[in-house]
Amino acid sequence: MIDDRDRKILDLLQLDAAMPVAAIADKVALSPSACSRRIQKLEDEGYIVARVAQLDRGKAGVPTTVFALIKTAHHSDEWIEEFRRAIADIAEVVEAHRLTGSYDYLLKIVLPRVEHYDVVYRRLVKRIELFDVSAFISMETLKSGAVLPVGYAV
Repeated sequence: MIDDRDRKILDLLQLDAAMPVAAIADKVALSPSACSRRIQKLEDEGYIVARVAQLDRGKAGVPTTVFALIKTAHHSDEWIEEFRRAIADIAEVVEAHRLTGSYDYLLKIVLPRVEHYDVVYRRLVKRIELFDVSAFISMETLKSGAVLPVGYAV
């Protein structure tokens, strides 16, 4: 069970994982050692699964986003595992979701330019049989980020 102080620590680390423990401790009214222990506990309990650096997509050379909606005629456990392996091997696929409704999967793909989508598409369909793939180019990102609301954490 976590408390409001833990939630504040999680909020701060999501905004800047490199923030010094002393700065976090000051913001949550704890000693640095007590704060460090809480951070370690949050990691041990799985609230913090990784500390990563978020890169500038333009400087990383992948400013374009394409969303691919996928339909498949296959739903066996074996096919799903093969699909997982196929997308895991394609670095440009940065997110994948299994869906309800008319489509089975949604892929978020980052690319150097729109034309590169065909390269990714060909790599994917070489690896796995798909029934239908529809791609949509993002024209503008209105909101982005990996910061989660921590008010629901228990």
